[in-house]
Amino acid sequence: MEDGALRPDIARIVEGLESVGYVADRTIATAVHLALVMEKPLLVEGAAGVGKTEIAKAVASWLGTELIRLQCYEGLDLPTAVYEWNYQKQLLHIRLQGRDGDADAVQRTIFGPGFLLERPLLRAIRCEERPVLLIDEVDRADEEFEAFLLELLSDFQVSIPELGTIAARTRPVVLLTSNGTRELSDALRRRCLYLWIDYPEPEREVAILRRRRPEIGRTRAHEAVGLAQRLRRERLAKPPGVAETLDFAAALEALGADGLGPETARDAIGALVKDPNDLAGLTVERLEALLAPSRDAER
Repeated sequence: MEDGALRPDIARIVEGLESVGYVADRTIATAVHLALVMEKPLLVEGAAGVGKTEIAKAVASWLGTELIRLQCYEGLDLPTAVYEWNYQKQLLHIRLQGRDGDADAVQRTIFGPGFLLERPLLRAIRCEERPVLLIDEVDRADEEFEAFLLELLSDFQVSIPELGTIAARTRPVVLLTSNGTRELSDALRRRCLYLWIDYPEPEREVAILRRRRPEIGRTRAHEAVGLAQRLRRERLAKPPGVAETLDFAAALEALGADGLGPETARDAIGALVKDPNDLAGLTVERLEALLAPSRDAER
């Protein structure tokens, strides 16, 4: 097989993800393939808005399996991520037993599976069928939580003092995403396959836009993508992601603009740029200069 040709299994993933609305390139499809066959977590890094989270959603949809999402944030703790006891249900059960109940029997009952609240990580471990586990924005979680993930991703089991060790019934497909707000440990990286996603090339971004919003014509899609691509080369605090390009194209469509001029671009720019300082610098004059190359190309 030539280097430029896609392996059949990689091509199948490209087609499968395309069928559920995700336009994948060779690199993304290969990373997904390896994560599936090697049963290793896939760490996906890249700037905000390049489609990292969408990979997990698309893989789950394509495989026809459950997507279990753990949204990470500063201060995320184990009860929120793994499990906790249903204290209200336990208290109600204790009251219903009355004072004459067997205390030991009550205690054994209230710390049984029926009183356990599954959070995302435990849910992924206890699934009968192989789920997709998305650990989103893992860089926002504390280092202590990251240390817990190391054990989980190594053994795929959780220890609950009252119930013992619960091992995964089937190994989940695990995707972790990171925006790079905190450097992840080498130990976590070593446990994962790695994928870096950059902003898509213009033609691929047009394909994404038209796949997600088929009502938008090719000319409009090229206009929206062209300005988004140029703004990413500017020194913006928050460069627009693919999601913003989609919103910008939809905004242009809603405005009913006949062609993308600087005034129209300024009217819809709030869908593309989300930082006040960035917006302040994008005057009509500056947008006219940014749009000039596309108009020159059309001539």
